[in-house]
Amino acid sequence: MKKLLISALLMLCVSAFAQKQYTLQSPNGKITVTVSEEEIVEMNTERSEYWLYYSVKHEETVVLDMSEIAMQIDNGKTLGISSKPSITSVKTKSVNQTVEAPFYKRAEIQDQYNELTLSFKGNYKVIFRAYNEGVAYRFQTDFKKPFKVIDETVAFHFDEDYTAWIPYVNARKGDGNFIQQQFYNSFENTYTVTPLSKMEYDRLAFLPLLIELKDGKKAVITEADLEDYPGMYLRNSLPSQKLHAVHAGYPKTREQGGHNNLQWVVKERENYIAKVEGKRSFPWRCIVISENDKDLADSDLVYLLASPSRVEDVSWIQPGKVAWDWWNAWNIYGVDFKAGINNDTYKYYIDFASQYGIEYVILDEGWAVNKKADLFQVVPEIDIQELVDYGAERNVGIVLWVGYAAIDKDMEHVCQHYADMGVKGFKVDFMDGDDQMIVDFYYRMAETAAKHHLFIDFHGAYKPTGLHRTYPNVLNHEGVYGLEQAKWDNQSDLVTNEVTIPFIRMVAGPMDYTQGAMKNANKNNFAAIYTEPMSQGTRCRQLAEYVIFESPFNMLCDSPSNYLKEDECTQFIATVPTTWDETIVLDGKVGEYLVIARRKDFRWYVGAITNWEERDIEIDLSVLPNFGAKSGHIFRDGINANRVARDYVSETAQVMGNKVKVHLAIGGGAVMVF
Repeated sequence: MKKLLISALLMLCVSAFAQKQYTLQSPNGKITVTVSEEEIVEMNTERSEYWLYYSVKHEETVVLDMSEIAMQIDNGKTLGISSKPSITSVKTKSVNQTVEAPFYKRAEIQDQYNELTLSFKGNYKVIFRAYNEGVAYRFQTDFKKPFKVIDETVAFHFDEDYTAWIPYVNARKGDGNFIQQQFYNSFENTYTVTPLSKMEYDRLAFLPLLIELKDGKKAVITEADLEDYPGMYLRNSLPSQKLHAVHAGYPKTREQGGHNNLQWVVKERENYIAKVEGKRSFPWRCIVISENDKDLADSDLVYLLASPSRVEDVSWIQPGKVAWDWWNAWNIYGVDFKAGINNDTYKYYIDFASQYGIEYVILDEGWAVNKKADLFQVVPEIDIQELVDYGAERNVGIVLWVGYAAIDKDMEHVCQHYADMGVKGFKVDFMDGDDQMIVDFYYRMAETAAKHHLFIDFHGAYKPTGLHRTYPNVLNHEGVYGLEQAKWDNQSDLVTNEVTIPFIRMVAGPMDYTQGAMKNANKNNFAAIYTEPMSQGTRCRQLAEYVIFESPFNMLCDSPSNYLKEDECTQFIATVPTTWDETIVLDGKVGEYLVIARRKDFRWYVGAITNWEERDIEIDLSVLPNFGAKSGHIFRDGINANRVARDYVSETAQVMGNKVKVHLAIGGGAVMVF
């Protein structure tokens, strides 16, 4: 493992001799992948090995310089490194097909790529794919017996010291190994924008991660089809322009603990990262490449690389919106009962949801007895069956929040019990890691829930890697620095974060950002208040985010009492779809602004948000297929929105020559329906 991890250092004292190269191009010819076995000779000893490398170019722009690929396994061998050239066969193929995508941002996806498969002595392969929007590779083994993966070398070498958007693991240094401590995290942080060489050497970065290349091009690094294997972090342990992967070791011992006793806490890890079957495919390591920033906000690469659906009948899966209790701290008012975690309060939420056609109400943390991690011990103030029946009479489904360890202990029984009761799904929280055992939990949870016709929203979660394609009942993931931070963090710049995450985090898949605040504040007026929180930016920004953010299971974060006082905005939120037939990103720049159009049936919804800068934008609707509307409806920032963020105007939107002009206030937004 040490040899693999310091391979970048070894390159300083060896010389390389080029061997035969294999090239692969994207269907449009713009992206070229070059793969070769390079003879590496140590200068002092003249001993040599053959290492597998690849590089990537987009037209004349270098995306990746020569980057090594290897996997060390427990029989003392290293896949990708050999004493002699070991490629035994080379095969290529081209694919052009249409993939149906239920509960996604478009109904169908064009799946077009070229593939290069290199077979090696020792019964393993490395497969490369080139799409028009990026590249990916993975290992594939065909061994007779199970084996352990000691480590995998995944390297990203760049030809210059580019600027990167780094999502560092949010962890504080404690006693012991700081790298090991960072494997326990919720994958939530804003982005540090820095040259690669200035990355903090002892901090891990989780994925996705963005690199700014030459010529206005950008690359987002992530992974897909992460099954039965740990997730990947990136680290720059030297002041260089090279990143290499770090994986959590397989848990050796763990115990129940953590938040309210709802987590599995790893006490010691093994010296290997995974135990795997002999015949298997490993996760895709992928790079999404864009010529324009806006293309990143509309990537399909992770979805396409994921394993196809394992749920034959998806007719029972119903995406939608959910009235949420925790963010607004159960703070309802104007009622004749005491608000809190009790049936009267949840009936109020159900009545509100029914009035506006909102599909679900969630019971977040508090309905089960605290610190028992037993989902059959329900607090006496709650009668779940009564709430399920009350909701069913009003066309509102009930969703339950559950902790990781609590449901993991008795997954089958819990799913069967609550499915039989009529519960529609679970919000599963506090995994806070992505070692192999946790990743395995995601797949077991998705499969078991699907068997009982339950959907899942993962919180305390790592980024999506395509599980929502493999198990379409997985409707959403957190793994994002979301609006919940407004409850306690006065220092966060959520406005800038919101115009950054669609270009980076959303590349991986849907995200449960939990927007919808009716209390809105500009930069000077914002304050983090735990029990009566507010959003940063304008009211129209909150409305627009229901179009901007991909989110098939979408929260209404605020109190029903506040929504009832804001009927016009609530009516709009309630009618915005959560899945789409078509998505087109019209314009955008990382960290500055974004404009997205999405179609459901015969209606186009167009959302726009900006950073802390006022902005006049002209939206060109002529690129929307079959668009011919002369007018629509718009929610836009009011003339005083810079002073009072909740100021907005709701009016007819006039289309002049297929264009609409919109003024966005500081931290503002706009949303239109045609």
